[in-house]
Amino acid sequence: MTATGKVRRFSGGVYDLGLHVVWCPKYRRPVLGGRVAERLDELIRQKADERGWEIIALEVMPDHLHLFVRHDPKSSASYVANQFKGFTSHVLRAEFPHLKSRMPTLWSSSYFAASAGAVSAAKVEKYINTQWERPWKKDKEARD
Repeated sequence: MTATGKVRRFSGGVYDLGLHVVWCPKYRRPVLGGRVAERLDELIRQKADERGWEIIALEVMPDHLHLFVRHDPKSSASYVANQFKGFTSHVLRAEFPHLKSRMPTLWSSSYFAASAGAVSAAKVEKYINTQWERPWKKDKEARD
């Protein structure tokens, strides 16, 4: 089972890639409130729709934001983060002049990204390490 209960398909296979991304305004200034936060939410959803990505969760805090997004296998974590950061910075700074005057750039150059899914790393490791213990493997060994 996956985080949303479904996998996506493409010509080369199936996938369920979830990414937790966190980033902050430059100097971690608390500028993401009110209308800025509402517009940021809209812009992130717009960019996700444009790319065919699915927003699972999004929380905009005054000095950072958390995003959980399902993306395609051709998009790296850095690509996903930078698509959101670049697009939102450009539009928000054009629409809210105070974001230009208070900071040299809207976003800090860094971000946090972690893959996330319905299966833990420990379960994957156990699955891989116990491949030879599968009943159908034992039956085949007995026949050989």
